[in-house]
Amino acid sequence: MHMEYKNYYQILGIDKQADDKDIKKAYRRLARQYHPDKNQGDKQAEEKFKAINEAYEVLGNPQNRAKYDQLGQSYHRYQQMGGRPTDFDFSQWFSQAGQQQGTQIDFGELFGNQGSDFSSFFTSIFGGTASRPYQQSNGRTQPPSNDIEQVVEISLEEAYRGASRTFSQNGSQFTARIPAGAKTGSKIRLRGKGRAGRQGTGDLYLTVQVLPHDTFRRAGNNLEVTVDVDVVTAVLGGQATVPTFDGPVKLKIPAGTQGSQVFRLAGKGMPHLRQPEQHGDLLAQVRITTPTQLTADERALYQQLAELAQARA
Repeated sequence: MHMEYKNYYQILGIDKQADDKDIKKAYRRLARQYHPDKNQGDKQAEEKFKAINEAYEVLGNPQNRAKYDQLGQSYHRYQQMGGRPTDFDFSQWFSQAGQQQGTQIDFGELFGNQGSDFSSFFTSIFGGTASRPYQQSNGRTQPPSNDIEQVVEISLEEAYRGASRTFSQNGSQFTARIPAGAKTGSKIRLRGKGRAGRQGTGDLYLTVQVLPHDTFRRAGNNLEVTVDVDVVTAVLGGQATVPTFDGPVKLKIPAGTQGSQVFRLAGKGMPHLRQPEQHGDLLAQVRITTPTQLTADERALYQQLAELAQARA
């Protein structure tokens, strides 16, 4: 039987020595770039998105990847010996499930009909099962189920306020709520929102990944931020403006404040996941800034300060 050989490594833009971390990183980057929500009406992006998901179903699963690598070695040896791609016998690599299901299947996974139907190459070789298996605590692999596991990326601000994501599954659309205070690694289980099968409908497991923020750093339920304070304010005292997710606040700067000094703003941090009415703190670390351009009068005053300091020493 003639089929088109799929180069999954090339589709994800990685080499054959890539480890699991490299594969996940490449998949997430490309999936964000070609996601149908960002490319509405773009047929080429939709086809690219389908190919990316198919490639990850193979390379992101150790069993599928091992089989695919063996097939690839056989296919490339055949070509090196002068064989024509159209004459290669793929049937010896067919899975039993793939023979039973034929050559087309529509998974109807998290992205609905946009990007979910896999190629005849995949369904024939791997049986049409999107099967990144769950691992038990004892390290053994569970049999493939109708459960689906999906990473959901949210911003730090969405983690602060809560967020929602809309999915399509089994012909219907639904909204998943991500609670305020969610952390990277937080799991959300949606019963009955997995894949439909003969043994019933599975569950959807969302694993949260909170993206880095340009201003704030998260430390548990606390937030950390750097606040610029000019040298005059640090010496004489005054005020500085501190950003928070609820708007800027004024911070009193005592006279003689040192660089890297940390001020704690109680209750301005992240909400607790299970008690969202409680918040962590905001830790504002001072960074003293010095002027880079001085007027003649300012330079004269700084010179006087230098002379006074030298005389005192």
